[in-house]
Amino acid sequence: MIAHDKQLLDDLALLEEANSLKNAGFISKEQRDLIKKELSDFHTQKNILVRLGFFLLGSFLYGSICGAISLIGLAGDNVYFNICCYIFAGVGFAGAESLAKQKYYQHGLDDAFILGAILNVGFAIGITTEGYELIIAIFMAIAAFVMYIRYLHLPSLLVFCIASSAVLFYGLFEFGETGKAILPFVTMLFAAGFYFFTKKAIQSLTESYYYKGFLLANSFCLILFYLSCNYLVVRELSVMVLENEVLPGEDIPFAFFFYAFTALVPAVYLVQALKTKDRIMLWISFLAIGFSIYTIRFYYSVLPIEVALTLGGVVLFAIAYFSIKKLKDKETGLTFKPDRINTSNVFLNAEALIVASAFGMKPVAKPESSPMEFGGGGFSGGGSEGSF
Repeated sequence: MIAHDKQLLDDLALLEEANSLKNAGFISKEQRDLIKKELSDFHTQKNILVRLGFFLLGSFLYGSICGAISLIGLAGDNVYFNICCYIFAGVGFAGAESLAKQKYYQHGLDDAFILGAILNVGFAIGITTEGYELIIAIFMAIAAFVMYIRYLHLPSLLVFCIASSAVLFYGLFEFGETGKAILPFVTMLFAAGFYFFTKKAIQSLTESYYYKGFLLANSFCLILFYLSCNYLVVRELSVMVLENEVLPGEDIPFAFFFYAFTALVPAVYLVQALKTKDRIMLWISFLAIGFSIYTIRFYYSVLPIEVALTLGGVVLFAIAYFSIKKLKDKETGLTFKPDRINTSNVFLNAEALIVASAFGMKPVAKPESSPMEFGGGGFSGGGSEGSF
């Protein structure tokens, strides 16, 4: 099912591991280059800005092909408008397949054709069904999943996760008021079940090609689980979807549960991340804590905003200070020591910048040495010692 050569995928995994070892200082640059020379490689692009540039170039190419087809199709009758998006989706599939055969992988050009194909599938189904959201979401989810399985395209998997969530939402809307009322709880159970499914799949994974995809889906489930019963999200959706106006002094049903959920889930994420040393869950927990604070501030303004920000900054500074003091001397487990595998000079550069700013130090360019040497004289003048 995978369009790419599996030997090239294995070589790419080995090359990424070699780069990690080189960045960590376990092997030299010469050894890494020797390994790279022995391994075959894709046409790939790691620089996100360059990849974005190729994506724009690929989008222009994709649009040019579709425009040329439209010039021919417009010569016919109005039937072309009903089938043009299907043709454009076919162009996207064909372009993605052709680029895969030419060893393009995570390059930017392939991104344009893959995402363009998925988008045109949605447009085509929307035109055919006259904007039936549930059917559009189903077909986009199928197209995105096929693109991920075929080309190992991570953005397609993200589209699949979003489209699958939309299928759940619009499917519950089909049940009327009852489906809309139970939407938060069903979404919470769906996210929890899918999270444990992807977690088990990661642990029993035999092919490393799908690891990043399962990890992305696993992280998406954590975010969806938190947002499913966040008080702000539930309350605002109840106003928009159920058209239930919350009057002053009133609250939404099961408000106590949503309050507790909003406060406890970020804390559970944080504790579990520290316990399992899961960096992605740690970052998600920080974002969830911030959004929970925003949720409370959105409805209950206890302090003026400037006082709240000041106190929040003091609390965060205290937490960071005492955490660093406690962890800076630890060599194993949770520590403040730099990660050898994921090396970064951010802290070193920040330290140098702070020192330079505090003492007014400026970098001074070293002048080039002159080819004519002067000096050495015992008296006045350039080199006058009374000797030759």
